[in-house]
Amino acid sequence: MSDRAPQPVERQLPTEESRDLLALVRDMIQREIAPRAAAEEEAGHFPREIFALLSESGLLGLPYDAEYGGGDQPYEVYLQVLEELAAARLTVGLGVSVHSLACHALAGYGTKEQKAAHLPAMLGGGLLGAYCLSEPASGSDAASLRTKAVRDGDNWVVTGTKAWITHGGIADFYTLLARTGEEGARGISAFLVPGDAEGLSAAAPEKKMGMKGSPTAQLNFDGVRVPDSHRIGEEGQGFAIALSALDSGRLGIAACAVGVAQAALDEAVSYATGRQQFGRPIADFQGLRFMLADMATQIEAGRALYLAAARLRDAGRPFSQQAAMAKLFCTDTAMRVTTDAVQVLGGYGYTLDFPVERFMREAKVLQIVEGTNQIQRMVIARRLVGPETR
Repeated sequence: MSDRAPQPVERQLPTEESRDLLALVRDMIQREIAPRAAAEEEAGHFPREIFALLSESGLLGLPYDAEYGGGDQPYEVYLQVLEELAAARLTVGLGVSVHSLACHALAGYGTKEQKAAHLPAMLGGGLLGAYCLSEPASGSDAASLRTKAVRDGDNWVVTGTKAWITHGGIADFYTLLARTGEEGARGISAFLVPGDAEGLSAAAPEKKMGMKGSPTAQLNFDGVRVPDSHRIGEEGQGFAIALSALDSGRLGIAACAVGVAQAALDEAVSYATGRQQFGRPIADFQGLRFMLADMATQIEAGRALYLAAARLRDAGRPFSQQAAMAKLFCTDTAMRVTTDAVQVLGGYGYTLDFPVERFMREAKVLQIVEGTNQIQRMVIARRLVGPETR
């Protein structure tokens, strides 16, 4: 094998502070995350201690206001941190993205009193969040969700089941979307629910093809009482809040996908320059060289796409279409690149001795979460030609 170490991605960061931040992240990855990633993923271990360290270091609240304990970093910087974390271990990168998604509703739509009461602990107080939108019969068609919240004086009583919840059963708080009124999108409201609320329980974690270290579980709300002071935004505003969160969350998934793809490329290049066949490194053969060149080009294109969308967001401009494009392109790229990386390694790529088989299994889920890639195509097409006729 080659002793060649992968070169860090050359990044264009806007400030000296952001460059120092990335150096801190890379140091943490080398010391705390990368050395344990393979073994802990194989064992299905969730690294809660890493998330505590990330919180203590100010890395769980990067895109949020410093007034409430956030890092005041633009999305352009936050997403590049996510990419680095995901390249080291997707369970960590995706976990940070999900936590940020769970904080979005309160940070964007909460009252000053709600933010002051809850955000500091959420952003930098060691808490871990989760996002509760999907249900067993309501995935892509999120507006048809059935979990109900019924008003009872100054409280809401929540009954129903949520599905495919990352950090389900271990999160300290959940951002919940529940039906408080009429059918459809206008009858949904958002709530902040403590993880230890009475009547809230989690099923056994799903047995997944990849990301075995990240628990994904159904949550059952059996008459959970939530005070009205934990309702976020107006009654019936929940679906709009959810869509706003998902636009940003899709950029997080795009960045994570580029990270996984970059890790796979680095492994493929290292192997190809060290593996000898027919008396020379296999990297000398044109067919393989072109494959590596295509992988690198797709990764750079994906990175440029998610950063362009992030800069629109940072400028306060519409970015929904670009977020859908970034999520679609970057996750499809991750699937292609990781599959090609397995091919570069040949038989070794199909074994647990090298990480590319794990990267390929992990890449698949990124085409599904935060809206499947078929949904992303629908979002993009609607922006181009309008809604479908019936």
